[in-house]
Amino acid sequence: MNHAQLAAFLKSRRDRIRPADVGLTAGPRRRVPGLRREEVAQLAGLSADYYTELERGRGAQPSTQVLAALARALRLNGDARDHLFHLADRRVPPAAHGPAAHVQPALLGLLDRLATTPAQVITDLHETLVQNPPAAALLGPPPAVRGPEASFVHRWFTDPGARALYPAEDHPHHSRAFVADLQAVAARRGGDTTVERMVAELRHRSEEFAALWATHDVALRRTDHKRIVHPALGIIELDCHTLFSEDGCQRLLWFTAPPGTEGASQLELLSVIGTQDMKRERAH
Repeated sequence: MNHAQLAAFLKSRRDRIRPADVGLTAGPRRRVPGLRREEVAQLAGLSADYYTELERGRGAQPSTQVLAALARALRLNGDARDHLFHLADRRVPPAAHGPAAHVQPALLGLLDRLATTPAQVITDLHETLVQNPPAAALLGPPPAVRGPEASFVHRWFTDPGARALYPAEDHPHHSRAFVADLQAVAARRGGDTTVERMVAELRHRSEEFAALWATHDVALRRTDHKRIVHPALGIIELDCHTLFSEDGCQRLLWFTAPPGTEGASQLELLSVIGTQDMKRERAH
């Protein structure tokens, strides 16, 4: 690992980003041309001390997940993201799938412009790649898991705690929607081993999943009306919209409520409540 080159590269990318590019306000006393170190750390979900050590050419080799988070925070394109992994002496992960996937620039650009709307980018297997602060306030922080458990569909059928996001009476609807969506993804990926392993495990571990999979219902989850259970605001009724990337591997989700409704008022309160004292898994 080349600490000095990695440090220089990180600083050069940080200097090129303006606060407005990532949904931040510039403020009156900004002395650096781009982002501050602590701002990059915040965007990447890292401690400011850890990121500062990286820019000083010190510290341990960053993990694949840390590098992916930095690539998203610094808005790196595909070549720059791969270069970051090479400098850190890490294998470049696949571009579209998994928790270290590179968020497609078009979706990330739209996410940046949804500063006051809960929004996040997920993979086609419902692994959350990046979310904005309103989405974190609505859905909770990211799960501390890797592998198949990073998929909310996987956790929905194997972890009862994941279902606390929705009222119990809505669970059958979400189960059917998740399975029908996964059927469509499995067909599009055409024999992908990751999908096949997930389906095999879920059929083995969940009788509900196995029964729904046997129906062969197929439907991508494009839009939905959701009731989300929030720990401070109770049930929030929202419309969930989905924008698919051209290759179908990633999706931008955002949540809205009609003006004048209770849901709209609750969304406004989220900006005040933020993520304080919230210890829930990220979902969608």
